[in-house]
Amino acid sequence: MKFQKALILTFLFVSTSFFAQIDELVLDDLVKNTLHTFDVPGISVGILKDGKIVYAKGHGVRSLTNKKNMNENTLVGVASNSKGFTCFALAMMVDAGKLNWDDKVRKHIPEFQLADAWVTEEFTVRDLVTHRSGMSLGAGDLMFFPEGNDFTTKDIINNVKHLKPESSFRSKFAYNNNMFIIAGEVLKRVSGLSWEEFIETKIMKPVGMINSKASYNRVTNRTNIIDAHTRADGKVIQIPHDWSETANPAGGIMSNVKDMLTWANFLMNDAVTKNGKRLLSENQFHELWQLQTPLKVRKNDSYNSNFKGYGLGWFLTDVKGGYKQVYHTGGLIGTVTQFTMIPDLDLAIVVLTNQMNGNAFNTITNTIKDSYLGYKNRNWLQKLGANNAKYLKYNDNLKAKIFNKVALAKNNKSLPKPNQIVGTYNDKWFGNIIISYDDNKYTIKCERSSTLIGELLPYNQTTYVAKWNNRSYDADVFVQFTFDEKGITTGATMKYIAPITDFSFDFHDLNLKKQ
Repeated sequence: MKFQKALILTFLFVSTSFFAQIDELVLDDLVKNTLHTFDVPGISVGILKDGKIVYAKGHGVRSLTNKKNMNENTLVGVASNSKGFTCFALAMMVDAGKLNWDDKVRKHIPEFQLADAWVTEEFTVRDLVTHRSGMSLGAGDLMFFPEGNDFTTKDIINNVKHLKPESSFRSKFAYNNNMFIIAGEVLKRVSGLSWEEFIETKIMKPVGMINSKASYNRVTNRTNIIDAHTRADGKVIQIPHDWSETANPAGGIMSNVKDMLTWANFLMNDAVTKNGKRLLSENQFHELWQLQTPLKVRKNDSYNSNFKGYGLGWFLTDVKGGYKQVYHTGGLIGTVTQFTMIPDLDLAIVVLTNQMNGNAFNTITNTIKDSYLGYKNRNWLQKLGANNAKYLKYNDNLKAKIFNKVALAKNNKSLPKPNQIVGTYNDKWFGNIIISYDDNKYTIKCERSSTLIGELLPYNQTTYVAKWNNRSYDADVFVQFTFDEKGITTGATMKYIAPITDFSFDFHDLNLKKQ
């Protein structure tokens, strides 16, 4: 209660210096408690108010291995917060007369093709970055996720035609990373620069993001960078960085709290740099934050919002009945981040973490945001902490029940024989999945995604469980076989065994045919 009262007083007195002083005392406790509650090794937090940084600090450690402290300069993969940069870059090309938002994609990428011929011809650059393709959530993400696959941008452009739509074109919001990868290719073709070169030279450098890079592989000084962490089999562990360079336009940027606050300050200053240079026209900057794809507002919305949706690389909503909020989140395997701006209050909040639990960043962002909006203490730490514990318990129990059934299934004498199952299964966009049998066990291996290899365990007569060797993925799936009249498999489909699995593991989109 003391924490919230202090922040509310700060808001009422509108004293930036007072806020910074109090913030140093009270926010530290919140973040430390957040680290503990959600089992996150490190979090960095930044607040920009009225053009000034009033808080920029790291808490916890960058890595469970090296135990070095997290700080405001620690580099973190901001993941999908990169999408705002991609759209800003495209808008610069509109200003330059090299592109229009409503250009057909095929004008710039003639080989672009989707499942439906009419949609192919009508699909615009705007459609690429507004999540309204008609495809399912995360459709085709397995072409870049997890790292260790061999798909190129060319492959993705060639393969999206095999992704079947889930809804009609432009009728429904469904988050899609591959369309942003293709948008990055549009930028490359109209600008003559790679996406990474454009972001660093045309945006980051003039804005003043001096420590940021457009991709993990472009970071040459790694003396102050996080290691990724995730919960695997009930315990938080350190894991290798995981992101395919192919997907940089969708989520490749490496940055820190100070640079992200510099980015926020630039954006809330109408895209004018500190030295007075305008990087984007007023018209195009205005376009970025206009609603393109609507989303439903929950009946009991926590911020009394009237609208919600997606603009050009940004989520948009109103909070407390009128303040426009521009925001995004990002997630990699082992990292989640949140970037929030309320331009009417000249307020920005940045939270970067090295563990993939979004409840942590929501706890911090919501508590800070509430203080400026005048909400009474809503104890987000307690509320989201309880929700998180309940959710993890539900998923753990669900997985335990399934693997208990797997253990019992080993004694099922009616299970198919190896010769009925083994072989190569092909999906048109993902390639081959190979099932083999040796030493009395089945192995499942994805040919074009080398880290997706594991044991195939019986569940019942028609369904097995793919248990991936890399337990940090938390993405075990049911493999449901179809059989011909002779009892030999003809194909298979997949689906998650637990809802905690990241949507980018879009195994459910595979339609495997036995070769």
